[in-house]
Amino acid sequence: QLQLVESGGGLVQPGGSLRLSCAASGFTLDNYAIAWFRQAPGKEREGVSCISRSGRNTNYADSVKGRFTISRDNAKRTVYLQMNSLKPEDTAVYYCAAVRFPVQDMCVITIPYVYWGQGTQVTVSS
Repeated sequence: QLQLVESGGGLVQPGGSLRLSCAASGFTLDNYAIAWFRQAPGKEREGVSCISRSGRNTNYADSVKGRFTISRDNAKRTVYLQMNSLKPEDTAVYYCAAVRFPVQDMCVITIPYVYWGQGTQVTVSS
């Protein structure tokens, strides 16, 4: 059964860092583009970042550009989101998602992602 499991969330002070992980089971990551989304209370879900099948192409929302870095290790079936210089407005539940994608060096945040994890809470507060 295809499954995504996020981990690494928690409470961090403003300016701090966290690294989220998204572990896949039941399938190999090689054929899938992966994205991170987040949803804060009372707000719509927001696409944060995506990474291509090869890992050579990434995209970021303007709100996180320069602070967050997405990466992947297909051999470990894991995708990471390194979050630096965290702000209170980064507080949200973070989800990873996967979609089988035909192009190896491209990713798009705005397409429908098919497989989703259960989410991990990130809280940025002093």
